[in-house]
Amino acid sequence: MDYNYLSSLFSSIEQITIEQFVILQKIEKAKELLKYGELTLSEIAYRLGYSSVNHLSGQFKKVTGMSASEFKNLTGSSRKPIDKIAE
Repeated sequence: MDYNYLSSLFSSIEQITIEQFVILQKIEKAKELLKYGELTLSEIAYRLGYSSVNHLSGQFKKVTGMSASEFKNLTGSSRKPIDKIAE
């Protein structure tokens, strides 16, 4: 199918562009990875396909209204390492 047709159809149903949808999905994944606290922001940016940490940081702030470090400090890490699960 033609991209313009798909893009128009997607936007009419979801009320956002495909690009905005992809950005929101990436930011949700970044939030999940930040909450786990196992990766640096550089590693997260690389895994999610960002060209730089600054690009991820800018989009993160734009979408969430806070910096990645503010989000990380706010949520803390509630995930137990695998070797501590039985405790």
